[in-house]
Amino acid sequence: MGITELAVLKWLHIMAMVYWLGGEWGVFNTSTHVINRHLSMEERRRHMQTAYHIDILARIGIISLLPLGLHMGHHWGVQPYGGWFLVWVWVLSLCWLALCISAYFHRETDFGISLTLYDEKVRFVLIPALLLASLASLAGFGPFNVGPGQYWFSIKILLYSGTLMIGLKLRFIMREWTAMFRVLAEGPNAEVETRLENSLVVGKRLAYVYWVTIASVAFFGATKAV
Repeated sequence: MGITELAVLKWLHIMAMVYWLGGEWGVFNTSTHVINRHLSMEERRRHMQTAYHIDILARIGIISLLPLGLHMGHHWGVQPYGGWFLVWVWVLSLCWLALCISAYFHRETDFGISLTLYDEKVRFVLIPALLLASLASLAGFGPFNVGPGQYWFSIKILLYSGTLMIGLKLRFIMREWTAMFRVLAEGPNAEVETRLENSLVVGKRLAYVYWVTIASVAFFGATKAV
């Protein structure tokens, strides 16, 4: 059969899922050392840098999944909009990706924090749009096609929007870490240390829900069970 457009999209989708899930696991484990007040600030900062280096791969993965999923959905007939709609989906997604990567490279500066805030604003718009589209489709009002063997796509979009919500909270936590490390660089601060530890407790609880939801997204995409 040769290499088809759909086959390439599937490959890219698998790669994005791998880096997304694997990256989140790496950040989860590295973050434990970031908040360890018994380590030197130099070592903790090194672990935080490692967390950021791993996290950017997860961020690239999660952003890439949206245009890839909508593009493949059109091939499968569950997402009826092709042509210029997909062109704009790819253009806007690449702009979002460029914003995310730029924020990563400038992460320890005020400019980087500003870029991160814009990244978060994108999610504030995208999350309700995906939630509305998926719920309306499941109720039979579109925009996605539903019917026997077609519900899986809308369910997958719904779960994906849920991961964006969890990911947004995790983005808040990592942005707070950058600000709190600036304070700790000036000297010991028990209050900030406690805030760091509390943020990790919240982040780890969210991470467990995150992994289950990511696995569910992959399940419906792979099996197309409903």
